[in-house]
Amino acid sequence: MKNCSIKDLLLSTKTISKVTINGWVRTFRANRFIALNDGSSISSVQCVVDFENFDESILKKINTGTSLEITGDLVESQGSGQKFEIIVSNLKVLGECDSEEFPIQPKKHSFEFLRENAHLRTRTNTFSAIMRLRSSLSFAVHNYFNSNGFYYVHTPIITSSDAEGAGEQFRVTTLDPKSPPLNENSEVDFTKDFFGKETSLTVSGQLEAETYAMSLGKVYTFGPTFRAENSNTSRHLSEFWMIEPEVAFMDLNGNMDLAESFLKYLLKYIIQNNIEDLQFLEQRLINEDKTKPQNLRNEMTLIDKINFVINNDFMRVSYTEAFEILKNCKPNKKKKFKYLIENWGADLQSEHERYLVEKHFKCPVIIYDYPAKIKAFYMKLNEDNKTVKAMDILFPGIGEIVGGSQREERLDILNKKMNDIGVNPEDLWWYTDLRKFGTAQHSGFGLGFERLIMFATGMSNIRDVIPFPRTPQNAEF
Repeated sequence: MKNCSIKDLLLSTKTISKVTINGWVRTFRANRFIALNDGSSISSVQCVVDFENFDESILKKINTGTSLEITGDLVESQGSGQKFEIIVSNLKVLGECDSEEFPIQPKKHSFEFLRENAHLRTRTNTFSAIMRLRSSLSFAVHNYFNSNGFYYVHTPIITSSDAEGAGEQFRVTTLDPKSPPLNENSEVDFTKDFFGKETSLTVSGQLEAETYAMSLGKVYTFGPTFRAENSNTSRHLSEFWMIEPEVAFMDLNGNMDLAESFLKYLLKYIIQNNIEDLQFLEQRLINEDKTKPQNLRNEMTLIDKINFVINNDFMRVSYTEAFEILKNCKPNKKKKFKYLIENWGADLQSEHERYLVEKHFKCPVIIYDYPAKIKAFYMKLNEDNKTVKAMDILFPGIGEIVGGSQREERLDILNKKMNDIGVNPEDLWWYTDLRKFGTAQHSGFGLGFERLIMFATGMSNIRDVIPFPRTPQNAEF
């Protein structure tokens, strides 16, 4: 019989003779019971070895981490905790594992320790569950857009534009760092560089995606983005993945509808397809909460929190309305907020966003029509000349998860906004061309993929939801 996955075996409704599985040993008890896992499921299968039938020299090679090929009969388990087990008839050691050196032992490890061993941390239940969920969410992203008439666009990773205008980009160059060529002003002469101009790793695929939306109608990009922000918080990475749809002929209301539909689809998908992993991660959080003071415990379980988003309509409120609510709320008046809300135009912080979602409205919230001065140049200016057609979606426990806007399609206003913040329209001539040749209203948003995975898994550190985190002073693996 061909090799089976452990997931398929454990879903069996009947016993099976002569099955073959491969996997890694999680535990080997009493020289008799092997817990084998192949990554296909949170659960391991118990393999029962009659040591009298096997050479002792083979059994001595079996430790936590050893890879095995096992053949035997799938039978109803005699013990508790599992429906089936395998009575082993043949056992082959595929790869030995030094038990003294192998870092992932069958005990509790700190997340910091596991980050230092990121190449092996998916041998643990927590990280295998997270990465299966990451894979499922990735598939669901493509499935949603493909089912709704979007085209997938691969936008460039190397770019000469800064979509956010923040300047926190990683430079891409082949110039000699010790003695770069200089121009007549004693500045680095980037005309001598590989691309003939200053280039960087992209912070967003949005601007390029807009160009395709203005011909294909509905597009999305899903790829890596980079920020050279010297931040070591639990919410920031130097390399992360962004999902960015752009749609022609769509206004801000349509943009909010799309984002709400998209998020609910993704979360429904993992409830339907990854419930075992979600239940495991939920129990991890419940156990963690038992060690915390009452006021620091989660108010909802992980699955309840996901269903809270799926089953509630998102409340839509303008920035001005949200500002008044926050300014007059008890935490602000009693100075409980770290960042007090005093003057209109203040950028909302995570504590404010979570108050609106978790305490005031008790549902996901979309804030729209933000002050122009705190938003990007490409967002459409409203008639009041103070606010832009921007929107942010706020989730419980995490705050902002999506940011988007209706894009500014009027050439004169876009040029003025770019000049006001020091972006030369000539540097983005191809972007302004969209406003010259058949301009139309269009909208889009960005969803930080790792932020979504944090929400879906309950993990509190963004470094734990990406396979190999890139952060300041850390590019290991």
